[in-house]
Amino acid sequence: MSNPTADLTGKVIVVAGASGPAGQAVLRRVAAGGAVVIAADIDQQRLDAAVDQVRAAVPGATVHAQVIDLLDLEQVKDWADRLEAEHGHVDGLFHLVGGWRGSKTFTDTKLEDWDFLHNTVLRTLQHTSLAFQPALLRSTDGRYAMIGAAAAHKPTQGGAAYTAAKAASEAWTLAMAHSFTKQTTDPDGTPTAAAVILVIKALLTPEMRAEKPEAKFTGFTETADLADHLADLWSRPAAELNGQHLWLTAQ
Repeated sequence: MSNPTADLTGKVIVVAGASGPAGQAVLRRVAAGGAVVIAADIDQQRLDAAVDQVRAAVPGATVHAQVIDLLDLEQVKDWADRLEAEHGHVDGLFHLVGGWRGSKTFTDTKLEDWDFLHNTVLRTLQHTSLAFQPALLRSTDGRYAMIGAAAAHKPTQGGAAYTAAKAASEAWTLAMAHSFTKQTTDPDGTPTAAAVILVIKALLTPEMRAEKPEAKFTGFTETADLADHLADLWSRPAAELNGQHLWLTAQ
């Protein structure tokens, strides 16, 4: 059960993919919790609109915008170092970057779709995790979270490229979780940082609900609920969360 009143005062939280529906909901939630929010996206116009919306929704929110190309590893590493130097610590990175492509049958799968998803889903995650792992490890309470896909645990023929990219992303995140266990600075060997996978079937936005008010959207996760679950990650010990799949839909 998520805790919508979780206090994030003093936390510095980076939201990658901030202009998307999930990103916008998460920006509002962590800003309302008192965090210093770093909103990142590749599209300046969409990012500015998302930041303006959160500032209007949460008066007094501390939100910084950063246009960045997550496919450029050195740029992302430099950015991570700069954020830690400017703020003294970075406590969270929510990776909300992705995309979807599929086909009707397995043999209709286009490897061009794999190339696209390899970059948007997997490569961007590899870069944010590699760049921010050191800062999250140095934080007293670091959190890295990605959005996993239920489909990756039960692939269908038309989703080969997407589910493969998601499964690889989950495996990469679990490797990051292992690094938090092996490299912890806690004298007792207890992880102080956690890498977590929140597993969903699909996201449900307010616009989708308004467009089809009678639809059941069975198994979908509302963007506001996703944001609450992400904010709630700091209410549980890192050792309890690290390397976990948190299922927000039926398993």
